Amino acid sequence: MFTATTPLAAEEATNPIGLPWGEVVLAAVAFGILVFVLGKFVWPQFEKAYAARTAAIEGGIEKAEAAQNEAKAALDRYNQQLAGAREEAAKIREDARAQAQAIRDDMLTQARAEAERISASGRAQLDAQRQQIVAELRSDMGRVSVDLAGRIVGESLQDDDRAHRTVERFLAELER
Repeated sequence: MFTATTPLAAEEATNPIGLPWGEVVLAAVAFGILVFVLGKFVWPQFEKAYAARTAAIEGGIEKAEAAQNEAKAALDRYNQQLAGAREEAAKIREDARAQAQAIRDDMLTQARAEAERISASGRAQLDAQRQQIVAELRSDMGRVSVDLAGRIVGESLQDDDRAHRTVERFLAELER
């Protein structure tokens, strides 16, 4: 028998996907153009956007690390300043204690000197009063002893030289 092949039947036999060759070629050309346009225009835009996004993220991380390092440095400076302030406060306290001790010692020295001066003045005043009282007692005792001696002896001892010698002798005997 004779089989007639039609162009449609011949194409179907040679085409593995079952489409006409013209459509397959046209689809392949269109796909190639699409890949070319995507590769030429779209894919570089995606790469550029991806690179910008990556750079932004890395830049953000670097900025965050820099900010963190700067914060650590600021904290270290603050701690150093705080330690310096504490040392300075301790030094000021020690200076104040030393000044207070010096003032206290000075005031004690002045108070002791003043007490010694007052005591010496009091002693001098007491010595002067004692000497005055002793002198008054000597003169009173002299008069009384002259009167008494005059009564005992029975003669008047009104002579000053004689009375004076008698009183001196009496006082010398009393002191012994």
